[in-house]
Amino acid sequence: MSTSTATWRIFCAIELPASVRAVVLRHIADLKDAVPGARASWAREETLHLTLKFLGEIPTTSVPSFSSAVARAAAGVSPFSVHLNETGAFPKHGQPKVLWIGVDDGSRRLADLQSRLEAESEAAGYPKEQRPFHPHLTIARLRDPRVARALASAHKEIQFEPVMIPVSELVVIRSELSSAGSKYTAVSRHALD
Repeated sequence: MSTSTATWRIFCAIELPASVRAVVLRHIADLKDAVPGARASWAREETLHLTLKFLGEIPTTSVPSFSSAVARAAAGVSPFSVHLNETGAFPKHGQPKVLWIGVDDGSRRLADLQSRLEAESEAAGYPKEQRPFHPHLTIARLRDPRVARALASAHKEIQFEPVMIPVSELVVIRSELSSAGSKYTAVSRHALD
C-alpha cells in the first residue's frame, strides 16, 4: 500500500453556515480591493472552518478511534453560539504572515468543548496540544512581505461585520493538499446533544 493511502491528514472542526461564510468572503473581497494585487493565499469558501484540534498525518486505521473520541467529547454538550468579531495578524509583533478573524467565546463554552475534545483525544492516544487554544478563522497567508503590513493594516481598519456562529456539531475532516489548494472531506459528524 502506498504512503498516500496509508495515512490521512486529519483535524476536527466546526463548519460555518453559508451566511457566515458570505460575511467572511465579503471582508476578504474588501481587503483585495483595499490592497490590489497583493500576493496572498486567501481562504476559499469551501475551506472556511473553525479548527478545534489538528492531528496532521495519522494512519487511516486510526481515524475511527479519533472519530470515537470526538463523539465522546460532543456527548452531553448542548448546542450554543459564539461570535466572529475581531481582526488581527500573526505573529503579533514583526512581519505579518497570517490574517485571522477572532472568535468571542465570552461564555467559555467553546473553550470547554475544545478542552473536552483534548481530554478524549489524549485518552485515545493522541498527543495533547501544548499551545493555548485561541479560536480564530485563518483568512489569508501572506506571500509578499512588501505588502504584508499594508494588508494587515487594512484588515484591522476595515470594520468586520460581527456575525454569530451556531455550534451544533463537530466534524472530523480529511485534508488533501495539492497545488490547487486543500480539499476537505467530512469523514464523520458528531452532533452536540
